[in-house]
This record gives sequence, structure tokens and C-alpha cells, in this order.
Amino acid sequence: MTIENWFFAIRPKTLTAAVAPVIIGAAMAFDEGRAHWLSAMLCLLGAVLIQIGTNLANDYFDYVKGTDTSERIGPVRVTQAGLISPDVVKKSFIIVFALAAVIGGLLALRGGWPIVVIAVLSVMSGILYTAGPKPLGYLGLGEIFVLIFFGPVAVGGTYYVQTLEIHAPVLIAGLAPGFLSVAILAVNNLRDIDGDRKSGKRTLAVRFGDMFGRWEYFVSMILAALIPAALMLMTQSHVWVVFSSVAIMILSRRLIQDVTLKSDGATLNGVLAQTGQLLLIYAVIFSAGWMA
Repeated sequence: MTIENWFFAIRPKTLTAAVAPVIIGAAMAFDEGRAHWLSAMLCLLGAVLIQIGTNLANDYFDYVKGTDTSERIGPVRVTQAGLISPDVVKKSFIIVFALAAVIGGLLALRGGWPIVVIAVLSVMSGILYTAGPKPLGYLGLGEIFVLIFFGPVAVGGTYYVQTLEIHAPVLIAGLAPGFLSVAILAVNNLRDIDGDRKSGKRTLAVRFGDMFGRWEYFVSMILAALIPAALMLMTQSHVWVVFSSVAIMILSRRLIQDVTLKSDGATLNGVLAQTGQLLLIYAVIFSAGWMA
């Protein structure tokens, strides 16, 4: 085992999906003068730990179920590649999820039972995404999981634990990172469609075909771009958040073109990484616009 192998295992490029909604939730609390920085930092740490734990669990269970094979065209999976033993990967995700649970407990001291519920459901969903007899990801429910937990739950939870309140605009704001995370999953499943079909992993791309996956990516981008404009109209303020919509429209143009016209693994891997970067850029621009 080397540091490089663990780098492959935790998949740092996916961590933007955990970081982005926390940034947005913290910015919305800060704008109201109600930021609680210790809670915000614990939210960030907890979200990253849950994402890492989910990545490790996916690595392990996809190998055990035979989904990841030598024909895989995506980034290296350490269990399948023999870089880290299955037993070590299993112990690692258990430890990481346990640490996330500790963070959740600390946050619950401030936020109470709502935070306990969010923490428990987040950890359970991270495990059940690929574990158990009927994993969420194998049933085509991955998009729903991603939209909810990387969207309104993450943004709303971060905001709530600081302000101890929740409001509709906060949950609506969470839809944008949720849709962008769905776009990440869409291109991931489009890339893996052949292997998933062979292994019985019934993602939406497998169920409805690669054209559905391409449209899913496009529609997710459009819906994400509409959220800031909707919030501006709803609140009659925060006009600068529109620049985050513009950022999506500009930065996603070539990505949508690649997803629409190309199918090779190298291109789709690049789109996946760049969509993750777009998510982080969006979060920063939206947050700055909201606080302006």
C-alpha cells in the first residue's frame, strides 16, 4: 500500500460534491450574520468523511459483486486492481464512517435531533448505495440519493446547524449543487454503461439507454442554471447570484457537447472531472453573489 494507492481509493476529484453544498450553506448563514464557524467546519469535515467512506464502500462492494472487472474503463478501483486488499478497504470505510458519526454527534450537541437524523441517513445511504441485497445504485435510485443528499440535505443541514432555523430559499438553493452532482453521476454511469449492463447494475443509463444518459446530463445542467434566477425572483434580492447561472452556461457548453457526441472513456473521464470542478466554481460564485 502506498500513498498513491490511497489517493486512488478516496477519489479526491469526487470530493467537490461534498464540499460545494457546505460552502453554500455556510455562505447563506453568514449573509444573515449568524455564522457559527466551528459548526461550519465540522459540517465540512463530516461531509468529506461521508464522501470518502462512500467511495471506499463503493470500491469494496462493486468488487465483491463483480461489477468492477479488468474491463473497467473508469479511474482505478483499488480493490479490483489488487492495490489494496478487500479486507483493508472494508475496515477503512468502517473507520471513516465511524469518524463521520462522531462528527455528527458533535454537531447534534448544537442542532439536536434533526442533525442526528441527517447524520444517520447520510451514513446509511453512503453504505447502502452499493451494499446489501438491493443497493440504491443498482436499482437506478442513485440520482435520487445524490440529488437529495448532495443538495437540499447538505445545504440545509449546514445552514440549520448554524442558525437553528430552515427556510425555503435555503432548500431551493440546495437543488443546484444537487443537480450538478446528478450530472456527475450521469456521465459516470454513461461511461460505465456496458460494464454495468453485464454485471446487472441497473442504473438509469442501463435501463433507458445511453441517449437517456446524455439527455440526463444536459437537463441537469439546465435545471442547475435556473435555480439562482429562481431564487433572485423569489427573494427579490441577491441579484448577483445570476452570475453563477452564467458560469454554468459558459463552462458547461463544451462538456455538454462532449457528452452528446462522444462515448470513449478518456473523454468521459475528462468530462466527469471537469464537471466536479464546475460544481466547486459554481458554489464559490453563488456564495459570493449571495453575500454581496
